[in-house]
Amino acid sequence: MLTSVLRGLAAASLAVLSVVASTPAHAAQTLPLAEAVTRLPVAAESREGYDRDAFRHWNTGDDPADGCSTRNEVLIDEAIEPPAVGPRCRLTGGQWWSYYDQVWVTSASGLDIDHMVPLAESWDSGASAWTPQRREAYANDQGAEASLVAVTARSNRSKADQDPAQWMPPAAEVHCRYITEWVGTKLRWSLTADETEVATLREAASDCPDQQVNYEPAT
Repeated sequence: MLTSVLRGLAAASLAVLSVVASTPAHAAQTLPLAEAVTRLPVAAESREGYDRDAFRHWNTGDDPADGCSTRNEVLIDEAIEPPAVGPRCRLTGGQWWSYYDQVWVTSASGLDIDHMVPLAESWDSGASAWTPQRREAYANDQGAEASLVAVTARSNRSKADQDPAQWMPPAAEVHCRYITEWVGTKLRWSLTADETEVATLREAASDCPDQQVNYEPAT
């Protein structure tokens, strides 16, 4: 009898371990935007010691064998009409949609690759404590569609290093998308937000009740 009980307990323990082992350590999350905003750690920002060169970019991208930098890999991936890829990953032709300002772009040279959460903002929000390797991974993150986005140089330079309390895309109809991608990027990389930023995000989320934030924590 005792042997049967022990065998049953052992089997139950193995079943529990099996369930735990099958749960990914970095499982993808889907949250309503308003709830996602509440998950952001709130902290004061500091730009002390910031240097853009602390974030190595653009590196050889997800596929070092293709001869393309991260920038060009993103351009190829986001093209509505694919460009021709020549020697040394030179791009010709192609067509892109810059969603920030709702503009078609027909030359790769007219585009910037925007970091959804700018490098300086990420530094302020926790990246100052990262290793150089993690900062490089952040600066070249193609693991989430929203992390890097091809947009007009004009709109990217207008944004600069500002957060949503200071800057939003010129096209008002994309504000819900932009806020959702901003929050998702911060959660993906465990970045903080200051009080003014959180207040802006909370207010914006109330105008976007149907938005869902999808993110997977970066490893």
